[in-house]
Amino acid sequence: MRRFAIAAAMFALAACTGIVPDAQPPQTALPVPAPVIPAPTAAQAEFTRGPAVEQLAFGIGDAASALSSFRESCPAILSRSDASGMTQTPDWQPSCQAAASWPISDARDFFASYFETVRVRDGAAFATGYFEPEIRASLTREAGYDVPVYAMPSDLVRAWPADMPMAEREGRPPLGRYDENGNFVLYYERAQIEAGALEGRVPVIAWAADPVEFFFLQIQGSGLLRLPDNSLMRIGYAGQNGREYVGIGSVMRERGLLGDGPGQYAGSMQGIMQYIRENPEEGRELMRLNKSWIFFRKLETDGPLGSLGVPVRREASVAVDPDYVPYGAPVFLDMDRDVADGLWIAQDTGGAIKGANRFDTFWGNGQDAREIAGGMSSRGSALILLPKGTVQRLDRR
Repeated sequence: MRRFAIAAAMFALAACTGIVPDAQPPQTALPVPAPVIPAPTAAQAEFTRGPAVEQLAFGIGDAASALSSFRESCPAILSRSDASGMTQTPDWQPSCQAAASWPISDARDFFASYFETVRVRDGAAFATGYFEPEIRASLTREAGYDVPVYAMPSDLVRAWPADMPMAEREGRPPLGRYDENGNFVLYYERAQIEAGALEGRVPVIAWAADPVEFFFLQIQGSGLLRLPDNSLMRIGYAGQNGREYVGIGSVMRERGLLGDGPGQYAGSMQGIMQYIRENPEEGRELMRLNKSWIFFRKLETDGPLGSLGVPVRREASVAVDPDYVPYGAPVFLDMDRDVADGLWIAQDTGGAIKGANRFDTFWGNGQDAREIAGGMSSRGSALILLPKGTVQRLDRR
């Protein structure tokens, strides 16, 4: 579900959830810690050995859900390299082999038997939350359903502008399209798409009822569509138009619209939505400052897909920066919001989830998930669980 984690107060309003490249950043929450110039990977950052896993305060139910998610992650863990540099693929084979048949009721012993902990830098952590929104939609355009949920356009491509010198062509080419004259140009931005730039040219998966709800679903990167017959369709991130992502919460704060003062709105997703609805003209222009547009695909999975390629699970999946946390690794959080305490499995990432000890916790779907994720902005400490023997090898470097 990459990348659009709806973080708490949404001051930066960028988010998590996604399995393919080019996603927009996940949304961040209340005051993000001052930026620190990061080490390239966790293996090159300062780290210390943490306490034994059996000393950590997580319950049987917490361990059981984490084991289930770890088990689902193993095929992906064993088929990819670790960008953090902390582990090697063979390190995970014993725990993944054991997880396949380990009794869920004895999950605490599983983690104690196969893992040890490490603290990256000082372990000081910041966590936000994201969820899977549900919005009303129809498979056909009809009265009350006229917001297109577009699939990937065929003309959205990566290429180098013809006038860009070869010496400046580093990394991946930018996203864009070829115009009628054969020139490579930027792709349509949000305002142009809302004005009909893609109408009749790009497949429409469904038609949403509420443009504001759909805007926030795009931030999340995936969601559920409640159809008129009351059935549900799950959609997930397919791609992005390559245009600039702007966190409208940050803009609102700069304009003095968010806060506790008279006439200000709460610094949360709910407060931002309230402002947009009460000020429709200003709200529409505010949303259009975010030029990014997300394209979707229909999913047949039983949960939104994380960037690891497996479904993310409520209170078990967490988005991380894979340069600092190996995908699939268990993470133990001890936060000032107790609801976020416990064991999580690193299965997702997001554009705003950057650096050591930055996490975005997944809360599933439903009203309570919306409220928890929308208000999640928590500080505390984090430990990364690595296969036993890994820390000793890192110490010898």
